[in-house]
Amino acid sequence: MTATAAGERRDPARPDMPSDLPRKVGFWGATAVMVGVVIGSGIFATPTTIARNLGSPTLILALWVAGGLIALCGALTFAELNAMLPHTGGIYVFLREGLGPCPAFVFGWTYMLIAKPAAAGGIATVFSTHFQTLTGWNVSAPLLTCIALTILTIINVWGVRQSARFAIVLTGLKYAAIGAIIVLGIVAALFDNGGAGPHFAASQPPQSFFRAIVPVMAAIMWTYDGWSDIGSIAGEIVEPGRTLPRVYVLGTLAVIVLYVLANAVYLWHLPLSEMRQTETVAPLLMTRLAGRIGTGAVTVLIILSTLGSSHASVMTGARVTFAQARDGLLFGFLGHVSPRFQTPAVSLWTQLALSCAMVLVLRDFQSLADSFIFTIWIFYGLAALSVFILRARLRDHGRPFRVPGYPYVPAIFVLASAVMTVLAVIDDPKTNGTWLGVLIAGVPVYYAWRWLFPAAATRRRLEVIST
Repeated sequence: MTATAAGERRDPARPDMPSDLPRKVGFWGATAVMVGVVIGSGIFATPTTIARNLGSPTLILALWVAGGLIALCGALTFAELNAMLPHTGGIYVFLREGLGPCPAFVFGWTYMLIAKPAAAGGIATVFSTHFQTLTGWNVSAPLLTCIALTILTIINVWGVRQSARFAIVLTGLKYAAIGAIIVLGIVAALFDNGGAGPHFAASQPPQSFFRAIVPVMAAIMWTYDGWSDIGSIAGEIVEPGRTLPRVYVLGTLAVIVLYVLANAVYLWHLPLSEMRQTETVAPLLMTRLAGRIGTGAVTVLIILSTLGSSHASVMTGARVTFAQARDGLLFGFLGHVSPRFQTPAVSLWTQLALSCAMVLVLRDFQSLADSFIFTIWIFYGLAALSVFILRARLRDHGRPFRVPGYPYVPAIFVLASAVMTVLAVIDDPKTNGTWLGVLIAGVPVYYAWRWLFPAAATRRRLEVIST
């Protein structure tokens, strides 16, 4: 692979076409994108779901810590893979190199057609709802959602450096705002002097622990979900062998600390019985601590949080489609790079069209996003398996980062992914079984693609950086 004076990397076999996107994103930009994807609306709504299933605040906090440690095991595993394979595409690249093009294709096409448009649209819908509440604008929520997604797509087409800076601003604001809620809650607790607050008071659990563990862990892990998306822009990160492991680890730890402290504050000030009666706990908490001003402040926070998550989701989602198209496993035009902005413009506009189609056509598409997202854990587990395969197959290749605690850390994450998938199917066999059928249908689609386009569907050569 060669490089131009401007830093654009070109494939020697096709010097007319860049082999990947230019590296322009530094540590802070990458961290902002990662944390920005993770912190969306979940931290405001998930505590309600958990309160409706469990009665022990101590157990709830323990499960938040456990979920964070599972996410950290995954982040450490993906850090090794991404430092070794620092190319645009993330999980798609791990699957392609570890398990072959068929699993990578199945992941990529479902990710492009359903998962990412639904996720991006779902988060943007939450933004639109709260934006209307704050401003009083009587505008169609689906239309407002599509306008927001269009603006975010324009920012991403404009340039990855500008997108990263925008992510830094939004992520910094919402992280600081949630941190301010935590500080306010802690200060209020210090001056409570043993008052009438619940103070982690237990209540009668609505159901048994074994019936509750599936929806509770599903809610917690969905709230942590998104840490893996940073791998999608690995091809655009400066010094990836050094930067990516730090982003994965520090970004995940930052989210764990924020989530555990936020839930501790919720449980200190609000009884579980009251949390069960509301849709989101942060407005209830801030109303209690700061009155009507607090309610308005939380609405602004949710708008910033969901806008930032939508922006990062738009940014990372299109990169998977771009990488798959460059491998000849999707239509070639989706791998086009804007000569002016050096971004995957066609993939970004295609993603926008699919997202808006879901928003405008599907009435209950948030449920679609929530139900389909369980399938991502199948690909998480398969991608993590690649670390074992590549260690055996590519023993001599340099690895800028090695997952500590190998093989136990990646094994824990693979096992957790399998358990999450099995429990989800047991909990709702009809819905989740249908989505499994959608994934399985991708296998014959892959072979049909190879038959229709045998010349195009040739894998790019493996490019592995050394230390």
